[in-house]
Amino acid sequence: MAEDEKTPETVVEEVENAAETGTTTPEAGADEAAAPAAPSTPKGQTRREKLEQRRVARRPAQRGPVTAEQREEERRARRAETAKQRRAYRSKLKQRRAATKGERAAVEPDHAPEHGPGRARERQGVVTSASGDKTITVKIDVVRRHRRYHKIMRSTLKLYAHDEGNTASEGDTVRVVECRPMSATKRWRLTEVLERAK
Repeated sequence: MAEDEKTPETVVEEVENAAETGTTTPEAGADEAAAPAAPSTPKGQTRREKLEQRRVARRPAQRGPVTAEQREEERRARRAETAKQRRAYRSKLKQRRAATKGERAAVEPDHAPEHGPGRARERQGVVTSASGDKTITVKIDVVRRHRRYHKIMRSTLKLYAHDEGNTASEGDTVRVVECRPMSATKRWRLTEVLERAK
């Protein structure tokens, strides 16, 4: 083999040496594009070993090998620090919300107090019977299209609603709202009489 011919291993060694010293040789500069880039870490090293090397490099030099107890203590200290930051952040948020809440006007709730969270359902129908005390029977006509066959289907619902003042009479158009169970069958409450019977 002639001296001018170089194997890829010798080229890589020259490139590494040039990178370490910070100088470039004319031969190394010419062959740099042709030669593969030199790996920064040994080939046989796994990802876990690389991470461990980084951890060791970050540790203070005066400390020896770290024991499990020391690691656990560091972890507890980190968690305590993040918990402290979290508490401070949340207390600031709480103060900010309290300040903005005081400035805003009180908003009417979307539901009746007995209903619980969410908006109570409302229905409009015609009173078919008002003979019971504080109870009316409301007929609601439902018109909907079938999901698969798209035929228009008509049906009626019969609800029992609580009428505290016995204000509604037979034939009135009324609006009822969902409420807590008043009896075995009553789960609706009269809110207003929309139209009186003629």
